[in-house]
Amino acid sequence: MNAPAETGQRASLSDYLAAERTLLAWIRTGLALMGFGFVVARFGIFLQELQAVQHTRPLQSYGPSLWFGTALIGVGVLVNVFAGWHHVRLVRGLDRGATVYSRSFTQPVAIAFFLALVGLAMATYLISVRNSTREQSVSRKEVSMSSPVGKGIINVPTSHSVDQTVEKLKGILQVKGVTLFALVDHSGEAEKAGLTMRPTKLLIFGSPKAGTPLMVAAPSIAIDLPLKILVWEDVEGKVWISYNSPGYLQERHGVPQELLANIGVVETLAAKAAE
Repeated sequence: MNAPAETGQRASLSDYLAAERTLLAWIRTGLALMGFGFVVARFGIFLQELQAVQHTRPLQSYGPSLWFGTALIGVGVLVNVFAGWHHVRLVRGLDRGATVYSRSFTQPVAIAFFLALVGLAMATYLISVRNSTREQSVSRKEVSMSSPVGKGIINVPTSHSVDQTVEKLKGILQVKGVTLFALVDHSGEAEKAGLTMRPTKLLIFGSPKAGTPLMVAAPSIAIDLPLKILVWEDVEGKVWISYNSPGYLQERHGVPQELLANIGVVETLAAKAAE
């Protein structure tokens, strides 16, 4: 009896090798997606750690990077699973002699569009992070100027002009009953001498009731009394209110803690003038 005829001819070796190369290509694509997703997910954590190192103000949440990264990792896993399943189907078809295979382009096209959308979303996200970082950088610069630097000087920014700030300070001193001993117009005196200087004015003020106990307890503080506030304009046209840090004066002259409030009033005055 004759053996039954084969229903199909087994595919050639080149067909199997081509199928294997396709599988490996999809595996590389899946691994690349998962690796890139991991980097994106860690990006937000990196920014938070960077903020902590730089001692910036409240830490921001960078949650979108975690979701983007997780989505990419998930797509990478699906790509590998689908590639394995598709390869098994293809090899079985080749074993049956199905050398002509109708392949759908749905998967690669869907992945391409998905990655394009993720790319646009990440570009938008990175731009927003960049703008936020720039704003924080400017803010940190102003905050650093407001912190004790150098010889214990504190600089507070104000949106008012030098003259407006001086007039505001004079009004506050009058309301509080603090004596304004002198107003030194440094820039005005420079102009009289034929020199050019940005607006700079120094207010010297105080109260015997507050200053006398300080000088009795720590005589050397008389060098820094009466209290002073300098109002000046920098090269960029921004106006600053500068004064000696009460903490610095306390440490420098050994002022008792119970008398710190007598020189701490300068902080209140500067804050009100900057409003």
